[in-house]
Amino acid sequence: MDPFDAGAGGILRQPKAVWATAGASVVAFMGIGLVDPILPSIAKGLDASAGQVSLLFTSYFLITALAMLVTGFVSSRIGGRKTLLLGLAFVVVFAGLAGTSDTVGQLVGYRAGWGLGNALFVSTALAVIVGAAAGGSAAAILLYESALGLGMACGPLLGALLGDASWRYPFFGTAFLMAIGFLCISVFLKEQPKPARKTSLLDPIRALGHGGLASAAVSAFFYNYTFFTVLAFTPFVLNMTPYKSGAVFFAWGVLLAVFSVLVAPRMQKRFGSLKVLGGSLVLLAADVLVLGYGSHTAAIVCTILSGAFIGVNNTVYTELALGVSDAPRPVASAGYNFVRWFAAAAAPYFAPKIEEWTDVHIPFVVAAVTAVLGAAVVVVRRRALTHEAQELEPVHATEDSVTVFAD
Repeated sequence: MDPFDAGAGGILRQPKAVWATAGASVVAFMGIGLVDPILPSIAKGLDASAGQVSLLFTSYFLITALAMLVTGFVSSRIGGRKTLLLGLAFVVVFAGLAGTSDTVGQLVGYRAGWGLGNALFVSTALAVIVGAAAGGSAAAILLYESALGLGMACGPLLGALLGDASWRYPFFGTAFLMAIGFLCISVFLKEQPKPARKTSLLDPIRALGHGGLASAAVSAFFYNYTFFTVLAFTPFVLNMTPYKSGAVFFAWGVLLAVFSVLVAPRMQKRFGSLKVLGGSLVLLAADVLVLGYGSHTAAIVCTILSGAFIGVNNTVYTELALGVSDAPRPVASAGYNFVRWFAAAAAPYFAPKIEEWTDVHIPFVVAAVTAVLGAAVVVVRRRALTHEAQELEPVHATEDSVTVFAD
């Protein structure tokens, strides 16, 4: 069946509950890149340094990493619908509070609460969409991934449009949109059946005892450091107006979405997942080096181009994490995300520090090295990674593929 078929079960013919959850997912993913175009404006408005403002990402993703141990525990006990609403409520409250911040410390703290809410919501949304979808999971997964790509692309654009008037407005705008999502899910989504087995807090950690999953997580850790150096540090290097920076990261997000949903599966089918992943990581390393040492125009082009490599990497890493282990996929994915999101927290903190200790080029050298280290792990651990994944069939059609957060 063609998932784009407008007939029954196609991506365009889904229940209102699916559309409500997918719409809220778009806004949830928008929250990741929302602050990109307004980072310099926030720094100016709160009289903060680049390093201090970059902590907006660090607090957000540090809590996200830790929350990976909690989301399955919570959703397996209170159900998917209540977990979604709890996560949305956290985002509404803390995004709104973020807009009222008077100091960068307050803003960083509120972003941490926002990160907890986003983790609860996004880690549960895919399972809920699949459970409520008509016509099988293939169209539902495609709809979710489209929401992910749209959110990652539109987040910087919304941040630029609202942030040009005031850096506070994007936070208020997110709170408003998520409140609408809360109401829609409250009205249209019925409670889903609870899992037969409750997830414990330690299950994701135990899953990392599998060599293949641990290898995928370590490689993704190095890659995520590169990814979030680009996302969190590059806006300061580009030093553009919110509108121009938003346009750059919108184009970046479009490439990310296109290569994640459309290009990566075709490349995997032709060349194999590990070759695609290794090659994409090496190309990302080269791209980041040119970004750091090239002209301003080259930096803009390479920032946008990095979205293509990031889109490919995100898709392959997610499928490796979900297919390489014999643990239940939600548990394996939670363990994998627990490891990799620590790098997303580390990069925004260390990149400005490295610039202070050296110069503006070296953070990108470090980012290039971490991308190569990610590729090296793939090569060295290829035997472990090929368990059930040598010719990896996309896991997009499995209803267990949960916590594909921010891929």
